[in-house]
Amino acid sequence: MKNLLTDIPGVRVGHAHDAAVASGVTAVIFDKAAVASVDVRGGGPGIRDGALLEPVNTVERIDAIALSGGSAFGLEAGGGVQAWLAEQGRGFAVGDALIPIVPGAVQFDMLNGGNKKWNRFPPYRDLGYVAAAAATDGAFALGTVGAGFGATTVNFKGGLGSASAVLSNGVRVAAIASVNAVGSVTVGDGPWFWAAPFEQDREFGGRGLPPSFTPDMLAMRLKGGPAASSIENTTLAIVVTDAILTKPQVKRLAVIAQTGFARAIYPVHAPLDGDIVFAAATCDTPIDPLYGLTELGAVAANVIARAIARGVYEATALPFAGTLPSWKNRFATE
Repeated sequence: MKNLLTDIPGVRVGHAHDAAVASGVTAVIFDKAAVASVDVRGGGPGIRDGALLEPVNTVERIDAIALSGGSAFGLEAGGGVQAWLAEQGRGFAVGDALIPIVPGAVQFDMLNGGNKKWNRFPPYRDLGYVAAAAATDGAFALGTVGAGFGATTVNFKGGLGSASAVLSNGVRVAAIASVNAVGSVTVGDGPWFWAAPFEQDREFGGRGLPPSFTPDMLAMRLKGGPAASSIENTTLAIVVTDAILTKPQVKRLAVIAQTGFARAIYPVHAPLDGDIVFAAATCDTPIDPLYGLTELGAVAANVIARAIARGVYEATALPFAGTLPSWKNRFATE
């Protein structure tokens, strides 16, 4: 196990970014179309093909998911991933036509110091294509990469994280998260991560929780303070399992798994966020539809919390004046 999304067989991950723009794209490619759904909790979401993923709608399986920076401009990333898949002969068959199904979501990284004065068209379609072409079923980079390249939180550089787990029945579940939260992933001004109770093998530093909590640690801190707006933030996550699930069951998995946001970010699901969890099942391993699905959701929430913390832990600061420090800038030598 690599403690990554690619611990699920048949799943590949690729990144692409533009360092001058300080933004990027992460593509998650399914070797075989996966059953998928979504849960949206934030007040300012930016999503592609979200309605398609609801259980009442016809298409059950998807070919890929695109996560991107760039706010609404970044929705074009899905078109780049779709173009690459079309070249591979992938897609939902409608007569003789094949339509690759690529939902996606975006986060706002337009004020992070990068040069967003591109020419007529933004770079995200091309970045989506490159990310899809680069997708691997092996190890992939975390931190300031892909969709997390330009991400921030209220106090530290955000980034892209991943984690995985195996249930007692052998079912696998893994997550990837791009962390651009309006709130904080750490407690107060210290090195402790809110997700500490769920940490495995010191994957985000092993600092645990503070010996006690003081009122200032629980005070609400928001990126932008009172001037914060609903378009400036968002944490995006994808949770994937090899369990055999129906589309309504995958929807329930997304709902339960989104609990992981509350275990890792304070505050969360605000009017100032666009928080989204995609869930997908590759449908290889049987699972009990009640107890088994509940256990899967609980573990998936823990895995998402861990992925969020790892995204901040692994990030490196952007090379622009006045940008936020990384967690490791502050605490790695302590």
